This record gives sequence, C-alpha cells and structure tokens, in this order.
Amino acid sequence: MSLIVNIVLLVFLLVMALAVLKTRHLFAMAMLFGLYSLLVAGLFVVLDAPDVAFTEAAVGTGISTVLMLVTLASIRDGHEATTQGKSRTAPLIICVVMGGLLIYGTHDIAELGDAQSPPNREVAARYIEKGQEETGVPNLVTAVLASYRGFDTLGEVTVVLTAGIGVLLLLGNRKKIHVKSKGGQHG
Repeated sequence: MSLIVNIVLLVFLLVMALAVLKTRHLFAMAMLFGLYSLLVAGLFVVLDAPDVAFTEAAVGTGISTVLMLVTLASIRDGHEATTQGKSRTAPLIICVVMGGLLIYGTHDIAELGDAQSPPNREVAARYIEKGQEETGVPNLVTAVLASYRGFDTLGEVTVVLTAGIGVLLLLGNRKKIHVKSKGGQHG
C-alpha cells in the first residue's frame, strides 16, 4: 500500500513540475509551487519524517508562497515577465548539470530501510542509548534537533531569515527606485 501511495505522490509531483515549467502566468506559477511543496510534505509524511514534513509545509508551502505572492503584488506594472530575445540555453545547461550532480551524489546514500547502514547501525543507536544522558533532554527528537544537530538547525533558520531579509531589501529598494523615477519625471 505504501508503495502505491509513493508512486501516486511521485506522479503528482512530476505533473506539478511540468505544469510549473509550462505556465507563463506568474500567479499560477506561485500557486503551483505551493502545491508542489505540499505534495513533497505529504511524501515526507509517507516516508516517516514528520518533522521534515512540518518544515516543508511551513517553509515551502507557507512562507515561500506568501513571499512569491507579495513579490508579485509589489511589481509596479503588473505585466508578466517575458523571455523574448533571451537565450534559455544557459539556464537549461545549468539545470541539467546540477541535476546530474545531484543524481550522482545519491549513489553513496544508504538504501532506504537498510538496517545495516551506518546511520541505522551506529548513529541512531547512539542517539537512542545515550541521548538523554548526553543532552539532558527527555524527548529524543528535541535532543537530536536542538543538541546533536543544533548548528544544522541554526544554519537552516539563518538561511530562511537571510532569504526573508533579502526579499524585504529588494522590495524596499524597488519602492525607492519607483519614487525616485517619479520625482525625476516631474521635476
């Protein structure tokens, strides 16, 4: 049953990705990205990673979609972006190369559910056996996220904060440029 759910979710993800590629309307694209993130969150739930699913749902579906919609609302003229006269070859090559590198990188990942893989054999066992003793935190998930992976969690939060500040700075500069251009035309 789980395999069927995984296949259905993956098919929906593929359809959603193709829809994002084909649409030219920016509002529809933002909504499709939000749905894509929601499907990814569902896939994480099926893969027994609810903490990652919550993060994906909050950041991917929630915050990212809101930031995209706010950015679209702040566009002065409201016209859709056009790609006329611009080459699409370089972005395509970059995407293919990066996708190839990501696929190549997955060859060293342990097979899903392999009980003899080092993370399952060594790391997880240590967390379970010594987690409360080493961290003083009774909840194992909290011990892993806050103590063992504290710097990783801090890095993730820093990335989200930096992205948010960058968007705010870009939107703020856009308004200043718009005001300056109006003043220059009338003065």
